[in-house]
Amino acid sequence: MKIFDAHCDMLFKLWQNPKLDVFYDNRLHVDLSKLKTANKNIQCFAIFVPDNIPFVQRLTVAQQQINIFYQKILHKYPEIKLIKTKEDLIGLKDGETGAILTLEGCDAIGDQIGNLELLYELGVRSVGLTWNYANLVADGVLEKRNAGITNFGTEVIRYLNKQKMWTDLSHASERSFWEALDLADYPIATHSNVYTICSHVRNLKDEQIVALFRKKGVIGVTFVPFFTSEQPEPTISNLLKHIDYLCSLGGENQIGFGSDFDGIDETIVGLENYSCYEFLGNELLQHYSDSQVKKFLFQNLADYLSF
Repeated sequence: MKIFDAHCDMLFKLWQNPKLDVFYDNRLHVDLSKLKTANKNIQCFAIFVPDNIPFVQRLTVAQQQINIFYQKILHKYPEIKLIKTKEDLIGLKDGETGAILTLEGCDAIGDQIGNLELLYELGVRSVGLTWNYANLVADGVLEKRNAGITNFGTEVIRYLNKQKMWTDLSHASERSFWEALDLADYPIATHSNVYTICSHVRNLKDEQIVALFRKKGVIGVTFVPFFTSEQPEPTISNLLKHIDYLCSLGGENQIGFGSDFDGIDETIVGLENYSCYEFLGNELLQHYSDSQVKKFLFQNLADYLSF
């Protein structure tokens, strides 16, 4: 089975701990040995700058994580290919794995569109507007005022549209979500689940999901346990409830996965690391057709590649 995972935080973990082995390390949910378990997989690697980093240093931290990606992954392992265009994805050869750089929150760009242009030139192709709190682009889900997109945020989304990049709405406040959805040509929620099933503030409500689907956007079902179930120790069966519900809202062709591996400390039972995608695939096949499972695991996200 081919896998397209819309979100992991491996680069952040490597930035935190330079001693981690990118090829094989049990301390990582995602490493290159696990990625290569299937042919022509695609993994999105998020650039995440924690909010305890001083504002003036955030672009530098983002660049450090990109440098880790190039030096420790791309340059050292030629079978890992940077995906900057859909043609790059189509051109993957047997034995190769695709990698897409993404930005989780626009804190690193400050108030300068030129910083976003720089990140684009370095390979970033999907941009999350916020991470939980407010920045100069938009408010996140934990910002009490629940404001929306700023004037600069509008400029950012227009730039993303121009470059045919994904505008990631995960982490956005409700008002930011609606305003961004109206502006974005290529909206996506890379790692969010269904609020009706699990009422966590990071999950999307029915009206948000339906509106995202109407705009042809994709949702990446995530493996965060407390986004999956309000009960302790959720299993794959709990995750499947989100898939079932999204399908009931008309999303069969707009469902993918965004694991959030290496961005979580706890995991769903049976989904402890990237290699467990095989278990997920087998479980999906007990409930869905082969063609549906292929769409959920890979094709829906691959078809949505706009750049």
